[in-house]
Amino acid sequence: MTIVFIAKETRQGETRVAATPETVGRMVKHGLEIQLQSGAGDGSFFADHLYAEAGATIVDLAAGLAAADILFKVATPTPDEARGMRKDSILVSFFSGVQNPDTAIALKEAGVTVWGMELVPRTTMAQKMDALSSQANIAGYKSVLIGASELGRYFPLLMTAAGTVKPSKVVVFGVGVAGLQAIATAKRLGAQVEATDIRPEVKEQVESLGAKFIEVETDAGNEEPSVYAKEASDDYKKRQAEAVGKSVAEADLVITTAQVPGKKAPVLIPLAMLETMKPGAVVVDLAVEQGGNCALATVGENIMHNGVKVVGTPNLPATMPINASELYSRNLLEVVKHLCPKSETEGEKPKVVLNLDDEIIGGSIAIHNGEILHEMTAKALETTEA
Repeated sequence: MTIVFIAKETRQGETRVAATPETVGRMVKHGLEIQLQSGAGDGSFFADHLYAEAGATIVDLAAGLAAADILFKVATPTPDEARGMRKDSILVSFFSGVQNPDTAIALKEAGVTVWGMELVPRTTMAQKMDALSSQANIAGYKSVLIGASELGRYFPLLMTAAGTVKPSKVVVFGVGVAGLQAIATAKRLGAQVEATDIRPEVKEQVESLGAKFIEVETDAGNEEPSVYAKEASDDYKKRQAEAVGKSVAEADLVITTAQVPGKKAPVLIPLAMLETMKPGAVVVDLAVEQGGNCALATVGENIMHNGVKVVGTPNLPATMPINASELYSRNLLEVVKHLCPKSETEGEKPKVVLNLDDEIIGGSIAIHNGEILHEMTAKALETTEA
């Protein structure tokens, strides 16, 4: 029987878990054996006994790694964790090989096959496996709540006996999943919202949410259909700065969400633009772990500069672990059902079918048989090992 092991997260501040009692029950029903490291669900408030009741066996880390055919995690494992994995086992997690070359090398040398959740193709067939979107949606929502909490003013227009309070002005950079949710959340709270993106075709989506789209003459071919927008040219960044400069200077809250796969996040708010913002304004940078879209953005810190606060809270999905884990675990449930389809032979349990010619599997596998298949990671490792 195929064994799926759910490991406890070791990354500092990571509260999510890769499976919930709900998805464990569904995997057991699918015909899989589930093992869970004791305490794996504690950060998301899912106790061991709930998993046991759903059909999981509670084990320690060593036993789980030794037995696992498939290992579920949220964050990229450490190099030491990677070395402890069984050869020919399959790791399903966010991989981030470019940012974690030591782990990529350790996984390669251990003979582990790696399914990177950030590599899942953006296709209709793979939609239910799209963990980037499920987690980005949470990040966009939470970024507005954090911004509202840090801001020293109301979001909505208020008419009171003491006078009228003007609504806050919010500017969102990047109209992907996180940006759209940030726009929608800020509008629900009553703010005036503007947004900008390298892709002019998202204007309709922005306006459908009641926000204003800041148009910038764009470069051709800047959309990456599988993941994110490609890196913008210097000319585009200059045009964007000119177009959004007035809006940023008047903004109470700016939220930046722009990331480029395998590269440092583009700087969209340089220091000169930051210094045009009014005292009391707030910037929430969702790309802070990739270097930041805003000058001075620092992981885990709130930086005050000329009265403007730059918020660098990392890993926002982990601040909402219950829903984040529920959604992520459902993404992984669809992955394992795709990897282990039900047998056509009655009574036969599902087995791993690793067909690299399959569009979803082939697009998601980063390492297999000791070979780095993900091009950006392979190039990064060539540079590291040179």
